[in-house]
This record gives sequence, C-alpha cells and structure tokens, in this order.
Amino acid sequence: MKKITLTTDAIHQGDLILVNPAHGLKAETQERLIPILESAPSVLLQERAAQALERLMAAIDGWQGIAPVSGWRSFQEQNQIWDSTVRESGLEFTKKYVAVPGHSEHQTGLAIDLGLRQEHIDFICPDFPDIGICQTFREQAAAHGFILRYPAGKETVTGIAHEPWHFRYVGVPHATFMARAGLTLEEYLCLLRQYPYGGPPLETWEAEKEYRIHHIKAPAGITLELSETKGHSVSGDNVDGFILTEWRKSDAQ
Repeated sequence: MKKITLTTDAIHQGDLILVNPAHGLKAETQERLIPILESAPSVLLQERAAQALERLMAAIDGWQGIAPVSGWRSFQEQNQIWDSTVRESGLEFTKKYVAVPGHSEHQTGLAIDLGLRQEHIDFICPDFPDIGICQTFREQAAAHGFILRYPAGKETVTGIAHEPWHFRYVGVPHATFMARAGLTLEEYLCLLRQYPYGGPPLETWEAEKEYRIHHIKAPAGITLELSETKGHSVSGDNVDGFILTEWRKSDAQ
C-alpha cells in the first residue's frame, strides 16, 4: 500500500478547486506557469493545462482560427481589469463578466479566454461563435480536460453571465463526465459529495478506462492508504476537502 498525507493547505490546490463569488483563492498559484504559444508569451497557464491545450489545438489545427486572449492573471492584474472595466462599462456590466479580484479563475492558471482570430478582439467579451473552428474546439474540449465554465442557463449557479469564450481545465475524466451530464463545476462537486471516501465511489468509463471517484471531507493531516496497482490523482476542492480519482495503473497515461 502507498500512503499519502493530505494537508490543510492542499485543500486549496489542484485541478478541481472551486473558485467563484463564494469561494476565493487563499494564495497565488505555486504551480509552474508556461506560455501557451511562442507568439503569445504573456498568455500563461499551469503546465498541465497548457500541454492539454496544445494537444487539443494540434488535433483540430485550432490556432489558425482561434486566438489566445487571457490566461493566468495576478491579483494585481485582476484588480486593474476590474477597476478599468467599471470605469469604461459600469458596475453592472463588470459584475456580469469580470470576477472580483481574489475570486477569479484566471488567478489559478487553469482558465483560458479564447477568441475568433480577427483584426479586433474584445478583451472582456471576445467573439467565440457556435460555428466553425470555435464550435469544433467546444465539441472537443472535454476530451482534453477542458469545460465551458459559464454555460447559458446556469448563471444563478456560477454567479457569472454566460461566457462562451471562457474554458477551464479540470482534467479527464471530470471534464467528459461534466460535459455529458450538463453539469457546472459547482454542480459536479455537489454531486461528488454523495460519494464519500469509504463508501461506494462514483464510477465512470471515459475513453475505455474505468475511473472511481470519491469526495474526502478531510481534517488536517489525514492519511490515505492507496493500492500500488492503481493510479491516482488528488485535488483539493477549495472548500473543505478533496477529490480522489483512481484508475487501474496499467491504464494510466
């Protein structure tokens, strides 16, 4: 058996952390940030997310028609964007499309805004239509670990207006499960609470691989004993616990 210890700080780290109006970031990301394109060196993502985006774009030749708009932001940059948008467009518009500093997914390094490649791209609300290469990206995103974070009709759940240009990396199998079930990250994490560690897991098959997923409501210093024959990943939820995902080790990517 392999033992891993989950610390309090780790609750606020990982691909599945919930960042929204009710749950802010506790600190700037400590993960390595890299440019998603040589031609866009200022647009950064966490390394895992950037590599997944690179694979997705290569599969659909996406950079020919899609432009990167905004990736990781520091607290200071998010604050500047908030203030400038309030000045230019008013508080009501800003509340719909710009997260309060400290509560922005962009500060995680796991979120990317994309726009249709054209002469003028709006930084706050880039055009990302549901046709052509943009729709192809949207259809393929989940298979590479990305979700449309703020879908239409879920505004009361996410606290943010529909943003067809904003995608969040959560990894597989979570992205494919959420896309198929029509769940936001808020709804998915709520669902996982029905599968506490020690009881039956949420079982799902994605890309011919079986995954078993548990929620762990964790006190500080909890230690897990995991099978050596299984691969696993653990992410904090940024609320009060962790998501444990396991799969057969021989199938691990």
